[in-house]
Amino acid sequence: MGHLFTKISLRTFSLRCLALLLLTHTAFSQAFLTPGRHKITFTSRCDSTSQSAYLIVPKRLPQESFAYPIVVALHTWSANLEQRDMYGELEREAQTRGWLYLFPDFRGVNDHPLACGSDAACRDVMDALDWTAAHFPLDTCRIYLAGMSGGGYMAMLVASRFPERWTAVSAWVGISDLVSWYGMHADRQYGRDMRHCFGGAPQERPEVRAQYESRSPLGRLAAAKDVAFDFAAGRDDGHGVNPVPVSQTLAAFNAVAAAAGAVAVSDGEIRQLSAYGGTLDHPQPSDTAHDPLFARLVFLRRFAGNSRVTIFDGGHEWIPRAVAEWLASHTGRASNPIRN
Repeated sequence: MGHLFTKISLRTFSLRCLALLLLTHTAFSQAFLTPGRHKITFTSRCDSTSQSAYLIVPKRLPQESFAYPIVVALHTWSANLEQRDMYGELEREAQTRGWLYLFPDFRGVNDHPLACGSDAACRDVMDALDWTAAHFPLDTCRIYLAGMSGGGYMAMLVASRFPERWTAVSAWVGISDLVSWYGMHADRQYGRDMRHCFGGAPQERPEVRAQYESRSPLGRLAAAKDVAFDFAAGRDDGHGVNPVPVSQTLAAFNAVAAAAGAVAVSDGEIRQLSAYGGTLDHPQPSDTAHDPLFARLVFLRRFAGNSRVTIFDGGHEWIPRAVAEWLASHTGRASNPIRN
């Protein structure tokens, strides 16, 4: 680095480039400053194994910024870090906004004991973030987490285990309670996956049920009541081939609302929206408000503290632009964004 500065006058560098070089030259190869998609490897602090993630570096930083915001995106239940089909639009949103985009593997497909919310899987997400923080200057006021389906499940779980690390979290069509979800899918692939992960069905032995419960976000979300959560689900999810009923999302919101001392969605309202094509008998004004980012009918929208929940006209899906806008609307230093 010293040779570089002796040959090229500092005057040829913009203030932004100089700040980036000074912040990062001792920590990583300058090759990672180049925009594009890079596969990184890091050592798990849980079991010392080598783990991988993709890191996408944007072409530019946000205007007037000397550090990168980052969104950590989590793959779906049956996928791994090679998944791009459902996440391509979020990647593009991150690029456009000048955010780093981090996509960890966290033990891949949820069909074995070290996946599906294990301690190793959760800590892989954090280790990938810490690796990035050691190699890039991160904007500690904009550290975001997002996922859909199994990724929404992991986003809720990781945020509830490490709430001090995140500025905002967006979890769409996620599973909050593995025990009740198993009951819906016992004879299907997801049920078989969970038996492989936990050693059986939850009703078989108390210690097996304890694994389902300990890896479910629902019992942990109260610890994350101060995190800005964006919960969302399509009303038709849970019907036909759609795998996750809206009750899973509403239960997650209610756990945060109860911890924050806010009004929950009632059991009656959950039953109404859980029916195929169901609507609320007595919607509140916020439930029918138009949201141009969703560009869909909204059947329920409620708020609790920093968090919100939306049930919209759709199925098992997400709307990445709405995800990115929710995250971008939140800035504020997490209490411990970077591991010491």
